[in-house]
Amino acid sequence: MAGRKKQRAQTENERLRQEQEMQRELKVQADLEENAAYMNQLLPVQESFDLIQREIEIGGRRAAFYFVDGMLKDEAMVKILDTFLGIQEQDMPQDATGFAQQCIPYVEVDVYDSYDKIIRNVLSGALALFVDGYEACIVLDCRTYPARSVDEPEKDKSLRGSRDGFVETIVFDTALIRRRIRDPQLVMEMLEVGSSSRSDVVLCYMKNLVDPTLLQNVRSKLEAVDTPDLCMNQQSLAEALIGTRWYNPFPKFKFTERPDTTAACLMEGKVAILVDNSPSAMILPTSIFDMIEEANDYYFPAWTSLYLKTARVLILLLTVFLTPVFLLLMQNQEWLPESFAFIAIEGDVNIPLVYQLLILELVIDGLRLAALSTPNMLSTPLSIFAGLVLGEFSVKSGWFNSEVMLYMAFVAVANYTQPNFELGYAVKFMRMLILILTALFDLPGFLIGCAVLVLLLCTNKTLSGRNYLNVKLN
Repeated sequence: MAGRKKQRAQTENERLRQEQEMQRELKVQADLEENAAYMNQLLPVQESFDLIQREIEIGGRRAAFYFVDGMLKDEAMVKILDTFLGIQEQDMPQDATGFAQQCIPYVEVDVYDSYDKIIRNVLSGALALFVDGYEACIVLDCRTYPARSVDEPEKDKSLRGSRDGFVETIVFDTALIRRRIRDPQLVMEMLEVGSSSRSDVVLCYMKNLVDPTLLQNVRSKLEAVDTPDLCMNQQSLAEALIGTRWYNPFPKFKFTERPDTTAACLMEGKVAILVDNSPSAMILPTSIFDMIEEANDYYFPAWTSLYLKTARVLILLLTVFLTPVFLLLMQNQEWLPESFAFIAIEGDVNIPLVYQLLILELVIDGLRLAALSTPNMLSTPLSIFAGLVLGEFSVKSGWFNSEVMLYMAFVAVANYTQPNFELGYAVKFMRMLILILTALFDLPGFLIGCAVLVLLLCTNKTLSGRNYLNVKLN
């Protein structure tokens, strides 16, 4: 089944490539009827209500517009049309380039003779104008997208600093970065990924700070991505770039929804990747220490920032090893020194400790998923109810011991001390692996689990191919 799906996807990609090659070879003709017939063949104008073809007369010549309804600035188009209707026949230039320069009172205007570029612009929201007698198409970028305001991200908050965040419109996101870095060395390359979706991808870097080898490596990998679409935006792009390295759960990218954090990373010589329809930036190269960094680290003094990072590292280590070490000590209580005898479980253990810990791992994720789907007005009472039932009554009923509930509660809360969601789940998987190995093989299992954790960290590579634990910039 998977093989047939892959074969169908490859066949569809090949068909799309052939169509795009044909569109690149065909050029715009001087006859409006031929151009309109071919455009109507490429675009489902009759079937799709939002694809509009509008015919008008400009300077005594027939002309046709093609655009997507809902993606144009109405005020700008009214003024442009008013100008077109005032053009006299004797004022019409000889070619499309002259018409664009003399008769269009607008800033963003291009002239194309390739159908591939014309179709790409129309489907991305621009307006295509064909005029009878011109062997080229005039494209006006009067686009406007539905967009929300640039509010501060819900998860990546800062105690001090700006209160704006990325949105789903890529032009707004690049403007937020450009507003912070007013340097001509800041370069934003526009690329296109996805044979069907043709998603806009922007590669951002400081020309004088970035490592040229890293930049060329990232650019070549982006250009080599072979996928039909980026429906899941950055996640689809990340999977296409990572390839076969899926087995390592540790993230290869740092994601941030804050333009100030992105600007700071660019000034450190890193590269940022923005994907249209995604309200976050991918930062690379990155290391485990970059993953635990957050916006507050940039806004506080050096000593405060160092303390926060150190606290985050220590808490991260505790979330990995707290429950496995507890399980190991409970399996070998003779190892407990007298001063730590109080951590031993005094009550009856009806269910093996490893099962209690693994069940609570699943329950915590269940509560997290339930919180995402719970309406805001019900989240508080339901969370209190869930806390009472799962906390008090699960201990009284004998399912869980109170010590296990305490340590798992710490782990659940401690996961939120670091900002990277992917790193939190990577730590969770490592903790569960060490728990299972400790339960099966005791101390050798615990050591094997720790060795696997270190091995995954050392062999995990960023997109640049550099070591995950030792990323060095120029």
